[in-house]
Amino acid sequence: MNEGGMNDITEQITGFLSAALRRPVQADDDYFAQGLADSLFALELVTFVESRFDLTVEVEDLDLDSFRTAHRIAELVRRKTGTPERGEAHAEGF
Repeated sequence: MNEGGMNDITEQITGFLSAALRRPVQADDDYFAQGLADSLFALELVTFVESRFDLTVEVEDLDLDSFRTAHRIAELVRRKTGTPERGEAHAEGF
């Protein structure tokens, strides 16, 4: 992924959330705390993440805090796929 990989992931997630929730969502909006999402939506969100980023969300990944915001979901995706955060690849000499 390019240097802005984390931002691209976050943008894809916020795009999905905004469309699914039918309202603009920012990267740090907690849509569960705002009452915009429920457990059924959480399943839809997990399915989106798995299919869009070609990964498997394991039982140990199913912590609501990991899915509360687009930013946290992007961190989960980055961790599961090994995608470096912006600037991290350069710091590691890649």
